[in-house]
Amino acid sequence: MCTHAVISLAATSLVVMNVAAISLAPLLDAAPAIPPHALAAMAAFVLGVVQFAAPKGTLPHRTIGAVWVGLMAVVAISSFWIHQLRLVGPWSPIHLLSIFVLITVPLAVWKAHRHQVADHRRIMISIFSGALVIAGLFTLLPGRIMHAVVFGQ
Repeated sequence: MCTHAVISLAATSLVVMNVAAISLAPLLDAAPAIPPHALAAMAAFVLGVVQFAAPKGTLPHRTIGAVWVGLMAVVAISSFWIHQLRLVGPWSPIHLLSIFVLITVPLAVWKAHRHQVADHRRIMISIFSGALVIAGLFTLLPGRIMHAVVFGQ
């Protein structure tokens, strides 16, 4: 997926939200692992959009990227304490996504350090698209906490 398509999809998802209905109360009342998980995901989403739009290879790109990597680690690791969807014992497919993130984020950083920019870009776009945009859209389904945050009860 090209960068412009990812930014378009991200922008469209923001436009679809009814900003007037947003309330953080359902999120703040959730199980203890959920608020830091969701807030880190939202911050990573915003920084990811900034990264796509900003010049690459600069000190700000690398600095924001380091923050983004930390946020994605929080998102992935915190997910192991979230068990709202249980398909195999306490686990769900989202936990496989977390393992994927914990493996591919360091791989993408390593690719950047080795100046393998095309691989770095492809991996980062894949992580952003799958772990933040697509997984994030699933959190907006009725009955989910983020649905209540964005659209009200």
